[in-house]
Amino acid sequence: MNQKRLLHGSLWGLILGVVCVLGAMLRAGEVLSFEYLFAFWYNRLLMGIVIGLFPVWTFRESLIRGAVIGLLVSFAFFSATSYQDWIGFLFGAIYGMIVEYSLYKAK
Repeated sequence: MNQKRLLHGSLWGLILGVVCVLGAMLRAGEVLSFEYLFAFWYNRLLMGIVIGLFPVWTFRESLIRGAVIGLLVSFAFFSATSYQDWIGFLFGAIYGMIVEYSLYKAK
Protein backbone atom coordinates (compact mmCIF):
# COMPACT_ATOMS: atom_id res chain seq x y z
CA MET A 1 0.00 0.00 0.00
CA ASN A 2 1.30 3.42 -0.98
CA GLN A 3 0.81 5.63 2.10
CA LYS A 4 1.46 8.85 0.18
CA ARG A 5 -1.28 7.96 -2.32
CA LEU A 6 -3.67 7.06 0.51
CA LEU A 7 -3.00 10.34 2.30
CA HIS A 8 -3.44 12.43 -0.85
CA GLY A 9 -6.61 10.53 -1.75
CA SER A 10 -7.98 11.20 1.73
CA LEU A 11 -7.17 14.89 1.48
CA TRP A 12 -8.80 15.18 -1.92
CA GLY A 13 -11.86 13.34 -0.62
CA LEU A 14 -12.04 15.75 2.31
CA ILE A 15 -11.78 18.79 0.03
CA LEU A 16 -14.27 17.49 -2.52
CA GLY A 17 -16.61 16.60 0.33
CA VAL A 18 -16.67 20.25 1.35
CA VAL A 19 -17.33 21.23 -2.28
CA CYS A 20 -20.20 18.73 -2.38
CA VAL A 21 -21.73 20.06 0.82
CA LEU A 22 -21.57 23.63 -0.49
CA GLY A 23 -23.09 22.54 -3.80
CA ALA A 24 -25.88 20.63 -2.07
CA MET A 25 -26.67 23.64 0.10
CA LEU A 26 -26.80 25.92 -2.96
CA ARG A 27 -29.06 23.70 -5.05
CA ALA A 28 -31.41 22.67 -2.24
CA GLY A 29 -34.67 24.52 -1.98
CA GLU A 30 -34.73 23.92 1.76
CA VAL A 31 -32.38 23.79 4.72
CA LEU A 32 -30.59 20.46 4.75
CA SER A 33 -29.98 18.64 8.00
CA PHE A 34 -26.53 18.29 9.51
CA GLU A 35 -26.82 14.49 9.20
CA TYR A 36 -27.55 14.71 5.47
CA LEU A 37 -24.65 17.07 4.83
CA PHE A 38 -22.28 15.05 7.02
CA ALA A 39 -23.22 11.84 5.16
CA PHE A 40 -22.56 13.59 1.85
CA TRP A 41 -19.16 14.83 3.04
CA TYR A 42 -18.25 11.46 4.53
CA ASN A 43 -19.20 9.70 1.30
CA ARG A 44 -16.69 11.83 -0.62
CA LEU A 45 -14.03 11.27 2.04
CA LEU A 46 -14.52 7.51 1.69
CA MET A 47 -14.27 7.84 -2.07
CA GLY A 48 -10.85 9.48 -1.73
CA ILE A 49 -9.69 6.81 0.72
CA VAL A 50 -10.87 3.93 -1.47
CA ILE A 51 -9.27 5.39 -4.58
CA GLY A 52 -6.07 6.02 -2.63
CA LEU A 53 -5.86 2.34 -1.70
CA PHE A 54 -5.45 1.24 -5.32
CA PRO A 55 -2.07 1.17 -7.08
CA VAL A 56 -1.11 3.48 -9.93
CA TRP A 57 -2.24 2.38 -13.40
CA THR A 58 -1.95 4.04 -16.79
CA PHE A 59 -3.54 7.47 -17.11
CA ARG A 60 -6.60 6.32 -19.06
CA GLU A 61 -7.19 3.28 -16.85
CA SER A 62 -6.87 5.46 -13.74
CA LEU A 63 -9.53 7.88 -14.95
CA ILE A 64 -11.92 5.06 -15.82
CA ARG A 65 -11.28 3.40 -12.46
CA GLY A 66 -11.86 6.73 -10.69
CA ALA A 67 -15.22 7.14 -12.42
CA VAL A 68 -16.28 3.58 -11.58
CA ILE A 69 -15.19 3.79 -7.93
CA GLY A 70 -16.82 7.21 -7.70
CA LEU A 71 -20.13 5.79 -8.87
CA LEU A 72 -19.89 2.72 -6.65
CA VAL A 73 -19.13 4.73 -3.52
CA SER A 74 -21.72 7.39 -4.42
CA PHE A 75 -24.37 4.72 -4.86
CA ALA A 76 -24.44 4.19 -1.09
CA PHE A 77 -25.49 7.80 -0.52
CA PHE A 78 -27.74 7.79 -3.60
CA SER A 79 -29.67 4.78 -2.35
CA ALA A 80 -30.03 6.40 1.09
CA THR A 81 -31.77 9.36 -0.56
CA SER A 82 -34.38 7.01 -2.05
CA TYR A 83 -32.68 7.45 -5.43
CA GLN A 84 -33.55 11.16 -5.55
CA ASP A 85 -30.13 12.85 -5.70
CA TRP A 86 -29.10 12.09 -9.26
CA ILE A 87 -26.76 15.06 -9.45
CA GLY A 88 -24.84 13.93 -6.37
CA PHE A 89 -24.66 10.39 -7.74
CA LEU A 90 -23.38 11.41 -11.17
CA PHE A 91 -20.91 13.90 -9.74
CA GLY A 92 -19.43 10.93 -7.89
CA ALA A 93 -17.95 9.80 -11.21
CA ILE A 94 -16.52 13.26 -11.88
CA TYR A 95 -15.07 13.56 -8.39
CA GLY A 96 -13.60 10.06 -8.66
CA MET A 97 -11.86 11.11 -11.86
CA ILE A 98 -10.59 14.30 -10.20
CA VAL A 99 -9.11 12.30 -7.33
CA GLU A 100 -7.49 9.78 -9.68
CA TYR A 101 -6.14 12.56 -11.91
CA SER A 102 -4.59 14.39 -8.97
CA LEU A 103 -3.09 11.19 -7.58
CA TYR A 104 -1.73 10.23 -10.99
CA LYS A 105 -0.04 13.61 -11.36
CA ALA A 106 1.36 13.47 -7.81
CA LYS A 107 2.98 10.04 -8.21
